[in-house]
Amino acid sequence: MGGNDKGSRRRFGSVRQLPSSKWQARYTDPNGEPRKAPDLFATKRGAERWLVETEAEILRGEWLDPDAGKIPLGDYLDQWIKERDLKARTREEYERIARLHIRPQLGKRPLNEVTSAVIRTWRSDRLAAGVGRSTVAKAYRILHAVFGTAADDEPPLIRRNPCRLKGAGSDKSDERPTATLDQVLALADAIQPRYRLLVLLAAFAQLRFGELVALRRRNIDLARMELRVQRATAEMEDGTQLDDDPKSEAGKRPITLPRALRVDIEAHLHNYVGASDDARLFIGPQGGIPRRRNFNRVWKRAMCDAGVPAGADLHLHDLRHTGSTWSAQSGATLKEVMARIGHSSPRAAMIYQHATRDRDQAIADALDALITERRP
Repeated sequence: MGGNDKGSRRRFGSVRQLPSSKWQARYTDPNGEPRKAPDLFATKRGAERWLVETEAEILRGEWLDPDAGKIPLGDYLDQWIKERDLKARTREEYERIARLHIRPQLGKRPLNEVTSAVIRTWRSDRLAAGVGRSTVAKAYRILHAVFGTAADDEPPLIRRNPCRLKGAGSDKSDERPTATLDQVLALADAIQPRYRLLVLLAAFAQLRFGELVALRRRNIDLARMELRVQRATAEMEDGTQLDDDPKSEAGKRPITLPRALRVDIEAHLHNYVGASDDARLFIGPQGGIPRRRNFNRVWKRAMCDAGVPAGADLHLHDLRHTGSTWSAQSGATLKEVMARIGHSSPRAAMIYQHATRDRDQAIADALDALITERRP
């Protein structure tokens, strides 16, 4: 073998001292392949202890093939995204985040060499580079899911998920503004007439932009004053627009509309919607599907004409937030708010259950009345 080989045979594996005076542990894995410990040991006792632990892992069925986890993270990530059942827009978003924020920094590292310390450094470096906290949180959630799959594979590729940073996947963005009722009605009056109903449905039906522009004539039931969300239009990075199922199964939902909107719906159907059941509810001046970028210009003009201060930073999506907050304040339960806005988990819907200053003042006034009544 060369060198000074002071070997020691054991029931499981063997240890030998190398010319460097370090000790090496060797064993045969469950597949019959000869293996060496990944590191050398300063003492014979340390090498033997490692063999005892390795044998115990094999007996418990917890042994990991050290070669299995050598696949580069970037390659595994690409395959992971490919195998997921994702919406086209979601898949595009995952690929973009991987391309910009994961693969350049971690893509060449073997899966089994990405430790919690590596993940901590990666995250702090991304934040220090000026990447938004929301984007870093999304990237972290993708990594967490990827390593979770690697740990659950048969056989497992890694022993445990290295993404163990508490709160790193939380996306705590600033509270978005809500509009007043007067502002919503003023915006509906000020915007291009073909988009008046879109503004009203964004607020009073709490719809997303993609859900709004996917609506067809058949989705409106005037007799029942009900709107049924069945599809959502996604806009890809190359400009392609396609209709797909909503984000989750909960996104397919009926929404009861305020009866006060009947006259607005009837006028819109008469003036802007084709006679076919398949005719889109909202189309642009040239007959195309509205695009976010183009609509944003129309929205900003309406903001100006409606007298809504530019500093209010009010987006169309904030009307969904506004309407959902009104629903919660009207006494709707969390489950009812979830059903109406199409959320499958309580976490997202709970933001609409927050206490407003007016409600908080009302509670304080009621408590004040109790104290006053009891005091002599």
